[in-house]
Amino acid sequence: MTSKFLKGRRIDPPSITAGMTVADLMEQSFMAYNGGRLRQAAQLLTNKCLDDDVTVGMTLTGALTPAGLGMSSLIPLVEAGFVDWIISTGANLYHDTHFGIGLNLHEGSPSIDDRVLRDEGVVRIYDIFFDYSVLLETDLFFRQLFDAEEFQRSMSSAEFHYLCGKYIAAREEKLGAKRRSLLSVCYECGVPVYTSSPGDSSIGMNIAERQLCGSKLTIDPMLDVNETASIVLNAKRSGGKSAIVIFGGGSPKNFALQTEPQIQEVLGIDERGHDYFLQVTDARPDTGGLSGATPSEAVSWGKIDPDMLPDAVVCYCDTTIAMPLITAYALSRHAPRRPKRLYDQRDKMMAHLRSEYDAVRKAGKR
Repeated sequence: MTSKFLKGRRIDPPSITAGMTVADLMEQSFMAYNGGRLRQAAQLLTNKCLDDDVTVGMTLTGALTPAGLGMSSLIPLVEAGFVDWIISTGANLYHDTHFGIGLNLHEGSPSIDDRVLRDEGVVRIYDIFFDYSVLLETDLFFRQLFDAEEFQRSMSSAEFHYLCGKYIAAREEKLGAKRRSLLSVCYECGVPVYTSSPGDSSIGMNIAERQLCGSKLTIDPMLDVNETASIVLNAKRSGGKSAIVIFGGGSPKNFALQTEPQIQEVLGIDERGHDYFLQVTDARPDTGGLSGATPSEAVSWGKIDPDMLPDAVVCYCDTTIAMPLITAYALSRHAPRRPKRLYDQRDKMMAHLRSEYDAVRKAGKR
């Protein structure tokens, strides 16, 4: 009798040929180890997460946009309706803005003496080089935005990035260079973009500088905590599912996953956890850090629905390798989805969250 453990696909891949598509290559040749996990991640996204009733949240950690992944991968995913909401480090959104306002970054080398680069006025992100003036011009762009009347108040980071995206899109239009900034495309597609640590980037640093000059602009992270929880609750209560796609780890990963403990543990609302979990990371689980924490560990916190663990994939791989491949696979194997435009539904989703929380309190459970 054949063991049930021997029912997987036989390892007998065809030879790789010239002209093979990315999707065919992944399906036929990525059979084991992290190649196998990368294929499974791409198939989980494409075959389950992109169903019409699934709300897809994506988190971004690491210097992804300066490496060009905003333009090559993230913008096509957003435009195809494959990403419904985003949590990113502020650094990714700051460097994304360089491209939207017409500034240039270049391929470089990690082996150049940084003292020489400093003398030349060149800034290095590993093997990405750009002139120091890129930082100064981007800082100036943001400071001029922050002086506008519509920025003179407290707001969630989603509303803040929506406003920034509007002005970046206008600058792109003026430059005749569309589709270069992720923030501008998210603005146009109604995809809310959050950052879990607003002060931890050059954008936050420039907000702080403006406050010294009397600006009333403040990003309120507590608004983000409830808004993101309302997105997940809305996905479930509308009869659908919630998927979290994680590139990297860190604070954005936790901020996305804590939506379920916020709903269940803190607000006392009956819920089960995210349905689909897909992560690309280079972090190990055994050091105890959140970046490497597995989906099975997340079950113990209520972050992941335990019944959905088979629909959880972790690929240990550099995001700059995995993201373009996953993007190419998804775009070739799945038709575009109608955008959910969750940014436009923020008030309605928050009202729903409040109503369920009020019911919990009325029942004396809080």
